[in-house]
Amino acid sequence: MQCFLFLQPRFKGLYKLDPKLFLLPSFRKAISENTEESFRRIISEPFPGVFVFKMFQPDFSEKLLVEVENFRKWANETNFTIRRPDNTSKYGVVLDDFGLDIMLKQLMEDFIFPICKVFFPEVCGAMFDSHYGFFIENGEDRDADVGFHVEDSDITLNVCLSKQGEGGEILFAGARCNKHMDVDPKPEEYFDYCHIPGQAILHRGCHVHGVRAATSGRRANMILWCQNSLFREMQTYEPEFSDWCGQCVHEEKENKSQILAVKRKEMFRIESEAEPPRKK
Repeated sequence: MQCFLFLQPRFKGLYKLDPKLFLLPSFRKAISENTEESFRRIISEPFPGVFVFKMFQPDFSEKLLVEVENFRKWANETNFTIRRPDNTSKYGVVLDDFGLDIMLKQLMEDFIFPICKVFFPEVCGAMFDSHYGFFIENGEDRDADVGFHVEDSDITLNVCLSKQGEGGEILFAGARCNKHMDVDPKPEEYFDYCHIPGQAILHRGCHVHGVRAATSGRRANMILWCQNSLFREMQTYEPEFSDWCGQCVHEEKENKSQILAVKRKEMFRIESEAEPPRKK
């Protein structure tokens, strides 16, 4: 879709990512050093597989919100049908559809991929080869909050652009491989995260999560799905137990415990048979 050819942008600089204009100096420095140590200085991991950090200058969020509204206004005036992120959304917008695909591709390749290569090495391969970027708006007079789900991404970047009111926390409920998608989470796999404006979170697309119902106000987020076709192909040959799937980890522990129990039982049997008979 090339509708952006007829759309007059409010902020042309937004359509080609200028790191010095839009990214925080601390984030740029960490990326340029490109080490786990440099990333750990700016990124926290409040729960296994969930990484939180700040990356954008404050005016990035403001300009993107204005640009989305500009696109909506243009679409209304020209009777252009806006493609929604999914079939339940009435207010979301696919950012790739009005010229931001180049910016998002650069963001994924130059800034998100180096982080993922350190924290999600099994997913990345040589490089992500596709993306899907969109804007969502939830809360009062906007789309309803989303229940538990996984995403058609290998890695998801979620940036909070604005938040008004209470509620709307993200509830994580365990990462799952393909064969364990229908397995309920264990109590220890639940994690509540309160998203705040300016913060980004990074997680696997297969990390089950949902949004708690907001009690008031609205929230706006930019979502970027990063995808690797080679990783998806290799998933058909995945090992019996994946070290990032909560259920695989649980089953592997159970399997090892059972094997150990059998070995102990056998050891006790051999020892008892080797003991000389007691004299009467």
